[in-house]
Amino acid sequence: MRLLLVEDDTMIGETVLDLLRAEHYAVDWVRDGDAADTALRTQSYDLVLLDLGLPRRDGLTVLRDLRARRERVPVLIATARDALSQRVEGLDAGADDYVLKPYELDELLARIRALLRRSAGRAEPVYDHQGVSINPATREASVHGEPVVLSAREWAVLEPLLARPGLVLSRAQLEEKLYDWKNEISSNAVEVYIHGLRKKLGADLIRNVRGVGYMVPKQ
Repeated sequence: MRLLLVEDDTMIGETVLDLLRAEHYAVDWVRDGDAADTALRTQSYDLVLLDLGLPRRDGLTVLRDLRARRERVPVLIATARDALSQRVEGLDAGADDYVLKPYELDELLARIRALLRRSAGRAEPVYDHQGVSINPATREASVHGEPVVLSAREWAVLEPLLARPGLVLSRAQLEEKLYDWKNEISSNAVEVYIHGLRKKLGADLIRNVRGVGYMVPKQ
């Protein structure tokens, strides 16, 4: 999953960036509202972690402009603005959830996982499909109850496919979930990880849709 971190405080930004990357998220970090707006107009993200008190353009303005474009990406506001009226304003502007600074990092991760589940149209914390089970909270995977070890990149390919059976994702879309700005993308990376997943989880779990991409069948 690819996340956009919008945070102007260097210490907080570095801490959250390290935390999210340790959880195998691909993360882009920007430090002002103009950069956030540019990133959101030019890149595709699974979730935005948005501070409100930003230089150049306030976080609420970034959020309102995002929703005015009818973008549905989940937005988690993380800010020190703790007045009830400000929390209400943020939610009414289109935020999906709100966490106050200083926040517990475990709670932040749990809220991110919950929003990602909701955006995938799921409520259950564990994804089960055709005997394959994955738990995003613990990063555990199994096939018919037998544990399977997945690499971080294999997990990054599998999770969005298994979260929405029947949805076809192109190679470019999967690459976006694998890499942030600092990474170079090899030409056959997705194919390599798909091959590894088929060996570990079963050859029929992930199917090619010729000329389009990959999917996990609904049945």
